[in-house]
Amino acid sequence: MNYRFTIIVPIYNEADNIERLEKELIAFTTSSQTSTKILFINDGSTDSSQILIETVCDKYSNCDYILLSKNQGLSTALKAGFDSVTTELVGYIDADLQTTPHDFHLLLEHINHYDLVTGVRQNRKDSFVKKVSSTVANYARRLFTQDGMDDTGCPLKVLKTKNAKCIPMFKGLHRFLPAMILLQDGSVKQIPVQHFARIAGTSKYGLTKRLFSPLIDCFAYLWMKKKTINYKIKKQSSDDVI
Repeated sequence: MNYRFTIIVPIYNEADNIERLEKELIAFTTSSQTSTKILFINDGSTDSSQILIETVCDKYSNCDYILLSKNQGLSTALKAGFDSVTTELVGYIDADLQTTPHDFHLLLEHINHYDLVTGVRQNRKDSFVKKVSSTVANYARRLFTQDGMDDTGCPLKVLKTKNAKCIPMFKGLHRFLPAMILLQDGSVKQIPVQHFARIAGTSKYGLTKRLFSPLIDCFAYLWMKKKTINYKIKKQSSDDVI
């Protein structure tokens, strides 16, 4: 089957969520008008996640996995996914199911006209500390990047794969995906999506990772923005690339 869309699912010690994740993802792929693959990226889990992932992939022909040799974080998992994907479109969702795969329907409605469509979490079901740290980090990123995004941390995005593969990934860059698309002179749209409380497993991010690390990463982004090379060919001697 020729698939058009691949959903990357980074996983680190999410064994308690994989059964629900399987049901939600397969329900989406069954209902979607966009032919969809699932790519699990196991970021060095130390629980039974890999056994459960392989069980899911054995059951469904549109499910594949990559097992990384050690835990290196979300940006590394996304890069492994972006490097491997061959479909026209690529998206990702967190394994904790605080967002739902069914909201990919909303994002896919707009992707033909944009290079990235990102969710904006509505009525967030997070703790007070998590909400405040996220608000502060998002405000700081907007000041640095001027990307106009309200919720860059939302783990529900769809990109055109050609743009995703051009992103020079570094650790922490998952927070800057809209800004990196804008650096490519690409276009970005925000769409409100649902948000749910985590009901299984534990969060992998404490206050330091949610607040201080993103602020430090802003300086890396500014350096990259200054050094980024963009060009458009106005004319060439032939259609052949030498």
